[in-house]
Amino acid sequence: MAKKRPQTKAAAKPQVTDGEIPVVGAREPCPCGSGRRYKACHGRAAAHAVTELVQRPFEGLPCEGDWVALRELVPAATVALTLKDGLPEDVPSLTLATVLPMAWPALRREDGSVMLALQNDTPSGDLSRDLADTLQRALTTKPGNAVPPRRAPGDGPRLQDLIDADAPFEPVVHSGFEFWIPESVETTSAEVTASLERANAAAIPTAKLSGVDAAYWCETPEKNHLRWVMPHSEERLLDALARLHAAGASTLGEGTRLVGSFRAHGLVVPVWDLPGGMGAEECEKPAAEFAERLAKALATDSPLTGEERRARSGLTNRQVTLS
Repeated sequence: MAKKRPQTKAAAKPQVTDGEIPVVGAREPCPCGSGRRYKACHGRAAAHAVTELVQRPFEGLPCEGDWVALRELVPAATVALTLKDGLPEDVPSLTLATVLPMAWPALRREDGSVMLALQNDTPSGDLSRDLADTLQRALTTKPGNAVPPRRAPGDGPRLQDLIDADAPFEPVVHSGFEFWIPESVETTSAEVTASLERANAAAIPTAKLSGVDAAYWCETPEKNHLRWVMPHSEERLLDALARLHAAGASTLGEGTRLVGSFRAHGLVVPVWDLPGGMGAEECEKPAAEFAERLAKALATDSPLTGEERRARSGLTNRQVTLS
């Protein structure tokens, strides 16, 4: 039997507090002096902090439902953003866009203006922190250049730290992606032109309802839909929808049907099927009337009846999670 080697104690190292421990390579000794590798010691908590999924990354931002819709539902849209500390003098404007050419995370135009893309994949579990990191880098990028992707520092700011929550947040939905190209530019690269053509061909006609918050109509070859991002807690919202469904009051009028819902970034998004001839304008009045019925159902605290429980079970079974 092989003899065990005598174990020697590692030389004592000065201990440091958690707040002083620097980030080192995963296989290097942890700076805390424990004698373990960084990945098995303080690196474990650091990695968890970076990768932990933030369920509601847009919570606390103005119009959270619209942020979710622009991230998941709307093909082409832009929003003017306002920063808490204002823009640098050499940045005339800051615009949030659903997507940018070649899936760029952000773009600093020749005139110094910045465009930030919302629908890009992000490397960590905190979408807000990743977007804030991209935004900060875009503000200092040389004009005429795109901002490359990277993993955001785990202790970096989030959008909630940068965006002025009291400023207006007014999405403008576009029929295509021509907003990629400034009006002053007559020609652009072949890559951008090809990307624009592909994006326009795939864009689903979409419109934002004006009478209610975060509700978006869209047209597909089969039928039209209304997808409505709602801020209420999931359990209470499903109870309210079940009450309305059991009472035959969950539709938006003749030929419409509440077909289910999905979760996206911590919020629930009910979906209605609409007749092919029902456009966004025709949805305005029934949506406003439904909002009134929903408010009354949300205010009801009585236990669900048997029929309402069955309706709730049906809604839950048709629910999916996008993020």
